[in-house]
Amino acid sequence: MALDRPVLIAGGGIGGLAAALGLAQKGIRSILLEKASSLGEIGAGIQLGPNAFHAFDYLGVGEAARGMAVYIDQLRLMDALSAEEITHVDLREPFRARFGNPYAVVHRGDLHGVFLKACRAHPLIELRVSSEVLGYEQDGASVTAQLGSGERVTGSLLIGADGLWSNVRKQVTSDGPPRVSGHTTYRSVIPTEQMPEDLRWNAATLWAGPKCHIVHYPLSGWKVFNLVVTYHNDAPEPVAGKPVSEEEVMKGFRHVHERAQNIIRHGKDWKLWVLCDRDPSEHWVDGRVALLGDAAHPMLQYFAQGACQAMEDAVCLSHMLAQHDDHASALEAYRAQRFPRTARVQLLSRAIGEHIYHPDGEHARLRNAIMSAKSQEEWYGDLAWLYGGTGLKG
Repeated sequence: MALDRPVLIAGGGIGGLAAALGLAQKGIRSILLEKASSLGEIGAGIQLGPNAFHAFDYLGVGEAARGMAVYIDQLRLMDALSAEEITHVDLREPFRARFGNPYAVVHRGDLHGVFLKACRAHPLIELRVSSEVLGYEQDGASVTAQLGSGERVTGSLLIGADGLWSNVRKQVTSDGPPRVSGHTTYRSVIPTEQMPEDLRWNAATLWAGPKCHIVHYPLSGWKVFNLVVTYHNDAPEPVAGKPVSEEEVMKGFRHVHERAQNIIRHGKDWKLWVLCDRDPSEHWVDGRVALLGDAAHPMLQYFAQGACQAMEDAVCLSHMLAQHDDHASALEAYRAQRFPRTARVQLLSRAIGEHIYHPDGEHARLRNAIMSAKSQEEWYGDLAWLYGGTGLKG
């Protein structure tokens, strides 16, 4: 599609940078508008399914992304009350052969850096900081982003990749604030030598307990372990990145096995986030404006797919803009392709939290019985719809 002006992208996170790269691969210019004074990414580890690696390759950063990832051998599910393994998914050769790509974990900042370096090196991408998009106006020929500084920037299209609290979404859908889940997540990073030696597994490990869970895995060339613990404390309002004491973190884990508690005691500099998401909504497009990533489909962390789905969005959006002659059909094809898949991940993320991560009593025993009975082939079959996706197909 011939675009006489660049595409505007609100938001310089992984989704926004991936969108800029995808457009550049198709010869489409973009201006990325980031509200912060510098381009960077907070947070610690993220998990990358095979579908993420399909996106890396499409976006031209496959080699760089593979170079800084840690390749784990298992997804391991532990019972936080008994400290016994319930089941695991083997991620080695049979898994890679089935899905055509590996499963890995990375530091969010490292992955963001890979995208940022590629964007800075591409002549079709302009990056601007201190440029928060507050809203937009459009006519039949263009869309103009209104910035917090008072500046106005005009482009052919506007992509809202500005996250959970997206200003662009407010205007596209007018559907109010995100849904507060009542689940609070606490994050820490532990130097590997301080991680209990008998738990230094090459696995993304989940300890599932009543209304709580613990996740840990190695990061950054095994220099550190990422530690994320979550429990239901019915938190009433959103909070992001607030420092908290170990004592507060431990409140939700006094009922779990000592071995699981011991992991938490090794954490330092804890920070909390209250988890939010939204109900799926098909309203992603308004004329020359489209949503992407968390702005379109914010999801709970339980499927470990937030960044992966944003990258798939970027793949699909750039593909549709290259395939269609006009913006309306391109953006509608993007929305129609992506909505069913992202809605499925949103809703199943909630269900996994309820039925796998946090059940108690008979509910937990049923989980253990069902999940421990599955063969590796059955696990691969269950996951095929998710890990076999590319952004260009379901």
